[in-house]
Amino acid sequence: MNMVCLLQKVLLVASVRQIICHTLTLSTLEERPEGIKIGTLSTAYSPPYQLLARSYFQVNEETGDVYTTDQMIDRETLCPSQEGGYCTISADALVGAEQELIKITIIVEDINDNAPFFETTEIRLKIPEDTSVGIRVLLDDKAQDEDIGSNAQIRYHLEGAKGFFTVAQDSSSIELIVERELDRESQNEHCMVLVAVDSGSVPLSATVSLIVTVLDVDDQCPQFNPDNPRTVSVPGGVTRGTTVTQVQAIDPDLGSNSQITYSFSLHISDRAKELFHLDRNTGRISIAMDMKLDSPEEHVLKVVVNSPPCPVEQTQVTVYLQPLRSPEPTIEIKYVAQYRNQTIILPENEPPTLLALLELSDVSSIQRVLSLETDSKAFTLKAQAGNYLLSTLKPLDFEVCSKYLLTIVIREAQGKHVHAKKQIKVEIEDVNDNAPQFEESYYQVEIEENNEPGISLLQVSASDADSQLYGKVSYRLIHNNPAIFNIDEVTGVVSALESLDREQQGEYILTLLARDNGSPPLETFTSVAVKVLDQNDNPPTFVTPRLVFFISEGIPYLAHVGNIVIVDPDEGDNGKVVDMQVLGTHVPFAIDMSQLALRCTGEVDREKHDYYELILLAIDGGTPQRSSTASVTVFVEDVNDNQPQVLLPSNNFSCQTISPNTRVGSIITKIYAIDHDSGMNSDISYQIIARRPINPSPFQIDPHTGNITLAQQLVSRDYSMHHLLIKVSDSGKPAPLQATVWVHILVNEMSMQCNLTTVPPYFPPDTEPPLPPKPYNLTESCTKLPWLLLLCGLGMMVFSICMFLVTFIICMKQKHLRKRTCKRDRTIEHELEYLK
Repeated sequence: MNMVCLLQKVLLVASVRQIICHTLTLSTLEERPEGIKIGTLSTAYSPPYQLLARSYFQVNEETGDVYTTDQMIDRETLCPSQEGGYCTISADALVGAEQELIKITIIVEDINDNAPFFETTEIRLKIPEDTSVGIRVLLDDKAQDEDIGSNAQIRYHLEGAKGFFTVAQDSSSIELIVERELDRESQNEHCMVLVAVDSGSVPLSATVSLIVTVLDVDDQCPQFNPDNPRTVSVPGGVTRGTTVTQVQAIDPDLGSNSQITYSFSLHISDRAKELFHLDRNTGRISIAMDMKLDSPEEHVLKVVVNSPPCPVEQTQVTVYLQPLRSPEPTIEIKYVAQYRNQTIILPENEPPTLLALLELSDVSSIQRVLSLETDSKAFTLKAQAGNYLLSTLKPLDFEVCSKYLLTIVIREAQGKHVHAKKQIKVEIEDVNDNAPQFEESYYQVEIEENNEPGISLLQVSASDADSQLYGKVSYRLIHNNPAIFNIDEVTGVVSALESLDREQQGEYILTLLARDNGSPPLETFTSVAVKVLDQNDNPPTFVTPRLVFFISEGIPYLAHVGNIVIVDPDEGDNGKVVDMQVLGTHVPFAIDMSQLALRCTGEVDREKHDYYELILLAIDGGTPQRSSTASVTVFVEDVNDNQPQVLLPSNNFSCQTISPNTRVGSIITKIYAIDHDSGMNSDISYQIIARRPINPSPFQIDPHTGNITLAQQLVSRDYSMHHLLIKVSDSGKPAPLQATVWVHILVNEMSMQCNLTTVPPYFPPDTEPPLPPKPYNLTESCTKLPWLLLLCGLGMMVFSICMFLVTFIICMKQKHLRKRTCKRDRTIEHELEYLK
């Protein structure tokens, strides 16, 4: 039995160890991007490695490194109900050559990726205004946070409490603390913001509105309104229930706390108690009985209000009771002019007009008359046949005064005692006799270009002294073509319908029309100058976006390369180019800002660079600055500054042996030279300038190819060494550059190696044997021939004209001489005949 137990324990330990050994635990933060390494299997297992299911993680089969995948890990999604502890992900993997199965447990650690939140958008509390300072009120609405640990620990504070409240919190509750005394009458509601902030490394927060309503308590005493009447006069003959006056007391409290009860003081007379009645709820004082007095009476009424525990508040009203008088004379009005509701209606600007006929009825024996009070200067009252005519004295202007209250006075004919007064209302009807008037005769407004469409520029206002529809003004824009601007017909707000561009038009003159609603309508005009202010909305622009310049190599320092033309349609600093730069390194050019020109600032050698590509950057002086670029290509024109270089032969001591049987025209050798210049400066020609021996040489050279050929059949006298001095020249201007090289040719029947250590001396050209005649240059002759023919033709033309003029003059002289001779002969003949 003991052996069996022992065996079970051994198997149990082995199984547990096997499970522990085949489980690997890693950890990672949630929401990490793809490709983040979270651990490795290589520390415990040997390769290869393979995950059986790839979702949140992937493993490198060779290194065993575990990485995150593109499937984001969200701890709150994986473990939604977990408030603490670990949130894990399990995965199975095969490791090692034997494909051993292991379990990987990955602990997902929380990050502060969830802000606190309230389940409600508003918290409302009610607190009585007599609440003591320091009282705490429990807040049931707490913020929640889906994170865990310190990321879910929330702190609270108030914003906008103005010192009346603060908040305190412990692990389980939030309390609102009253810090100052509350007064409903001063402020009946306090609006604050409760802020919840978590404790993450980068705190997140949430807010909710906290509204505290202050409840009313009965802490205010009633007071009489200072506007209560002090004295009241009651005419004689009034009946029971007639209101004399009303007193009013005010209590700032609400509801039942503000209820007031009125009563007479115990210190009023018994007579007053019989004559007057006081409503306990409203404070209305009325007549308690019908009465007819023969003489006036005066009563002092004291009214008190009682609202315990407040002290008694009292006010006093003096009432004068008048005795019943005999009937007063009356006035009967017979209207002549138009009237409505006992009011005379008269259009304005009417000439003096009869308004009404007044009749005085008087039953007393005292004679009385009617008159107008002195303030009715625009009207007149005239007696006629026992009646009175009420008329106007002049045209009345509605805009000066629209309503008149005429007071007709009844007085004794022989005295100044006034018995009664009668009032007559006169209203003046408006006519459309006033045009609208603008507040300004000329408006000026400025607006920056590129404005938003619909932006308001200004509001104009025109007033019309007429009333009602006649004085109602509407606005219009005149000559608004195209429709860039708009004006609200009712408010007079002028707005720009489109975005303005100062470069197209810098100023607009608008004509505004104000028109009333009369018939016919009256109108007036005003002008509005809208100046468009510049913005730096145009970059400096190169007139030519791609510039090409040509310069000669070897151009001097600071020499002018070319002009740069830039335009900027903006104005002021916005349109001024303040800086121009040449972009690029090791470029021998710079910008001369004083003349906006490109100048050379370094050595220019066509053989190193035959052209340069530049980028020019122009910057204006606006805010913000704008810039533009242009590409520049500077071609370097060649100068004949490189003489030809002879590459073949490589030196002056090369020698070549040829057979006497060499055929005529065979190429014996070749001169090859190069010139690093270009164009005509690199056009190379070859010429034999010296021969040794001097006697005619059987060799000649092609001036273009440099090929030396046998020009004639070799004879016995040619069996020797021939030395040829070759001049290699370019075609550069103004003077060609040249180089020379010796070529040595040995004519011998035996093929033998030819070696030289010296070159023959070079004799001056005058001792040198004559060179072969130079080939006729047909191209040059053809080029010069037309000019010679032209000059010859012009000479022949001038000579012909001169000969013609000379011949013409001689002929004219001969003709004139013949006429004189004939005339003289005739004269002689006449004289002879006369003598006969």
